[in-house]
Amino acid sequence: MTAASHRSQLRLIVIQTLVFSLLATLGVRLYYLQVVSGEEYQGQAASQSVREIVVQPQRGLIVDAMGRPLVTNRLTWVVSLDRTLIGRMSEEDRAELLSRTARAIGVKVPRIRARLLLCGDEGAVAGTCWNGSPYQPVPVAQDVPETAALRILEQPEDFPGVVVDRQSVREYPSPYGINAAHLLGYLSPITKEELEAAEAEGDSSVNGASVVGRAGVEKEYDEFLRGQPGYQQVAVDSRGRVRQDVSDLAAQPGDTLVTSIDANVQSVVEEQLWKMIQTQRGLRDPVTKRNFEADSGAAVVMEARTGRIVAMASQPTYDPSVWVGGISDKQLKRLYSEAAGTPLLSRAFQGQFAPGSTWKPFMSAGALTNGYSTDTVLGCPSAVQIGNRAFHNHESGAYGSIGFARALEVSCNTFFYQVGMHFWSTLGSDPDDVDARDPLVKQAQKFGFGSRTGVDLPGEASGRVADRKWKKAYYESMKDYYCGIADKPQDEKTSDFVYKFAREFCIEGWKYKITDSANFAIGQGDTIVTPLQLARAYAALANGGVLWHPRVGKAVVSPDGEVIREIKPKKERKLKVPKRVLRYLDDALKGVASHGTMAWKLGGFPLDDVTIRAKTGSAEVYGKQSTGWVASYTEDYVVVMMITQAGTGSGSTGEGIRAIWEALYGVDGETVDRDKAAIPGVLQPAALPTFADDGSILPPARKDR
Repeated sequence: MTAASHRSQLRLIVIQTLVFSLLATLGVRLYYLQVVSGEEYQGQAASQSVREIVVQPQRGLIVDAMGRPLVTNRLTWVVSLDRTLIGRMSEEDRAELLSRTARAIGVKVPRIRARLLLCGDEGAVAGTCWNGSPYQPVPVAQDVPETAALRILEQPEDFPGVVVDRQSVREYPSPYGINAAHLLGYLSPITKEELEAAEAEGDSSVNGASVVGRAGVEKEYDEFLRGQPGYQQVAVDSRGRVRQDVSDLAAQPGDTLVTSIDANVQSVVEEQLWKMIQTQRGLRDPVTKRNFEADSGAAVVMEARTGRIVAMASQPTYDPSVWVGGISDKQLKRLYSEAAGTPLLSRAFQGQFAPGSTWKPFMSAGALTNGYSTDTVLGCPSAVQIGNRAFHNHESGAYGSIGFARALEVSCNTFFYQVGMHFWSTLGSDPDDVDARDPLVKQAQKFGFGSRTGVDLPGEASGRVADRKWKKAYYESMKDYYCGIADKPQDEKTSDFVYKFAREFCIEGWKYKITDSANFAIGQGDTIVTPLQLARAYAALANGGVLWHPRVGKAVVSPDGEVIREIKPKKERKLKVPKRVLRYLDDALKGVASHGTMAWKLGGFPLDDVTIRAKTGSAEVYGKQSTGWVASYTEDYVVVMMITQAGTGSGSTGEGIRAIWEALYGVDGETVDRDKAAIPGVLQPAALPTFADDGSILPPARKDR
């Protein structure tokens, strides 16, 4: 054997040895995988074909005090795409699938692509991107026509990775045609930050695909309404098609919220507010010589003895259904648009306005408990001179020497100017003294002005009592701005008024002058209130001095009809106002309705059977037309209506106020039939609606109270 052949044979032996070693190693490995670890890997392989699907719960109902549905749910066809499956497709196949799906459901391909992006990905748009699990089918369209949904279901081979099912979305039955958008609120997808916070707290009621309350009672009672999601595990094949159910944890529907709202009364209030606004827009303002703009308004009906909200309306408003299924950028922009009147803002509890003469009863209470008496007589001239300026009554009317009751009846500004100036002169004539005592300010704060009412609605405004401390703080926050204007020559963009104001403010804007006190006494100046604050304060006059936290929620009821939580009226405090003072004010406000500034709108109304107390008000706002107010009450209810840029209080809202009272008591001409009232018997039943086993909701049994 030659040396060369020997080397060749040696190489062959080495190669054979290596091949045998590799085969042996592979055999051992296969034995280990298939025999030793076979069960483990078999389980892992099976788990990869099992998907977990989050089943969203049906959100709880919202009903009125009589059980009428205000917010319900409806089923809609929803088309979703499996990101995992389509992600494994070629770009060409994926584009073809998206195009085919877009044609089937009537949605453009770019919108589908935008919906498939995970929130946080580059190019993702909040409100459009997917905030849920990346392994769960992503909804790309809802309210899909049934024919389109069935076509996709019947042709799965043409739509791999496309999931079609029926889901629950919000619906608004609108009993009596009501809107109630600001009361009810709306829903939108949960944000990443909210989801992370919920997970940190161990809250399992939300997930990435959840929608949550954003306003109104939808937000306030979200934890009860949202329910508990379920989880379904399904086995799928390589194309993502469901082959069998593996396990199922049913979703738990949300609880029902019973509110104190009465849909019939709400419809009357909304109709009258809208009607008064439209009426004023057709009338000419004698001051500005142009039609009233009447650009916004609000109305509140509250139970005087409990603080429960029976109706609440705001204009401009919006259709709450625009949020269902996602709102467009154009729609969202309009809701926040000042040109459209900022429809998303509830003027009833978020809007803040000068109260005008509706403020005077509380100033009277402050005066009558701090040195003045019911026998006090002051002059009511057409004007009083304060410094170098004459301060006038409305239309410069003069009524001679009168007391507080008559001053309220005719709404005499000059009478109350003198009251305000008296306290400034005797207790705080130093304009730099921010700690000077002021009984009128103190009384306003006691009646709840300048702080939130505590209503169970999110986003409530606090209003403002413009006292000495506020004026000093406002000066500190704004002095640089106004001094910056004053230190420069006046330009064409700055009006004479603004330039003059800026110079005066820069020099002595912190000083609380006698004019500030005079204006405060008539509800002018920088003091602002919400209509809800005013309604609550008048309720305290009606019920003997109790200040309530207003309530919209009445009870939370489980899906099987069990009362989980009764939301009882909550008393904030009992006011320390002598009963004799409250009785005096009550009689004076009766006079406003019978022969004062509201009488011309209540002619022929049966005041002997339904005794209305009222106060009208017109608040002047620089550069705008007057804001009109009427605040009124009986022993049962408080009714307040306000319209901005609409003229005098009774002139702009008086007829609407009357119509609401007629509906509340069943007034027809001069006849009162309480059984024909918007709420038969006038008062709401104390009991809750009955939730029957068949799912129907029956009105509560009526008991005369």
